Amino acid sequence: MKLKVAVMNDAFPPTIDGTSSTALNYANILHKNHCDVMVITPRAPHVKDNYPYEVFRYDAFQFNKKEQYQFGWPFRHSLREYVWSKNLDLMHFHCPIASGKFARIIAQGQKIPIVATYHTKYDYDIRKRVPTKALQDFFLRFIVTNMSAADEVWVVSPGAGENLKSIGYKGDYIVMPNGVDFPRGKADENKVNELRKELKIPDGIPVFLFVGRIMWYKNLKITVDALKILKDKGFDFRFVMVGKGTDERDIKRYINKSGISEKCIYAGKISDREKLRCYYSMADAFLFPSTFDSHGLVVREAAACECPSLLIRNSSAAYGIEEGVTGFLSEENAVDFAEAIEDMLSDMDKLKEVGKNAGEKIYLSWTDSVAAAYERYENLCKNWPYPLPCKGGKAVPAETKQ
Repeated sequence: MKLKVAVMNDAFPPTIDGTSSTALNYANILHKNHCDVMVITPRAPHVKDNYPYEVFRYDAFQFNKKEQYQFGWPFRHSLREYVWSKNLDLMHFHCPIASGKFARIIAQGQKIPIVATYHTKYDYDIRKRVPTKALQDFFLRFIVTNMSAADEVWVVSPGAGENLKSIGYKGDYIVMPNGVDFPRGKADENKVNELRKELKIPDGIPVFLFVGRIMWYKNLKITVDALKILKDKGFDFRFVMVGKGTDERDIKRYINKSGISEKCIYAGKISDREKLRCYYSMADAFLFPSTFDSHGLVVREAAACECPSLLIRNSSAAYGIEEGVTGFLSEENAVDFAEAIEDMLSDMDKLKEVGKNAGEKIYLSWTDSVAAAYERYENLCKNWPYPLPCKGGKAVPAETKQ
């Protein structure tokens, strides 16, 4: 018998970020391959959903006019009664704030299990947005309480698990990596060549790529300083930056001051996934010095397109990378980063080989990722209401393809 699963998150398209994309991919693949699914998420302005499954949107208000996010408020009794009427088998929340609390309310009323996935460093955003330490501590305790109520706690990487522990979570967790919505292999060669012409990049010039928020916390200063070292040594290259961010103006000023602006291309935010594949496929290497990210999803996207990555040693983004085989690693400073780039450029054949290896060994499709998740759903529901080993005991390692 097919399960009925609720996928819950505090954002869902048209709001685009990592967790909303995750919720969308879970819902799409669960519906297509595995079970009945219902998405539960805050209301977004002027949205008419057109999905082959129900998207239930609850009350929300805009927390900050400068941001795209709606603050969900799913606590009216009529809302819980409506969700109870759906006779769900399992709740899976991807954000431990409103979604986490609402999942607890529904699960407690219907006596069904909860899965919670911890994706990112919520403590960073809370400390940045919430004005007082007392309120910051309140929200962190709220997150820990919601995560601790789950029957299985999943994290997207060991680094995410360490961050969850650092904010006070005492239980166990299972590492369940997210997938990538790209097919494996480079994009169409003609489209890639067209993009190179569009960006006016001469043939034979190495192309480096960054995809993500244009923010200082992504360690972009290391990349800029490293590229300045290479320019001063006489290397020619193009550095393409895909994304937007509130630090973009300051970072562009720093690039200008560093004297490498003529070698930098700002592509902005690319929402077209096929076009983004062309960017990855065009690049000779993906430069990602971030130690902030709890899961290197963009590293897996690059791997899907056989683009090798240069990462910071022991960072969460470097999880699963074998140095010189599926990627390249550097210490967290510009001099070492520059030396690593120079070494990569000295052997372009090896660079291409490492890119192909990355595609074969660290690529994980969303289809495989969600299939592994659904297998755990089934086991959890089959054993319900008895506690699984990861609740109050020792976590069971997840079997996933990588």
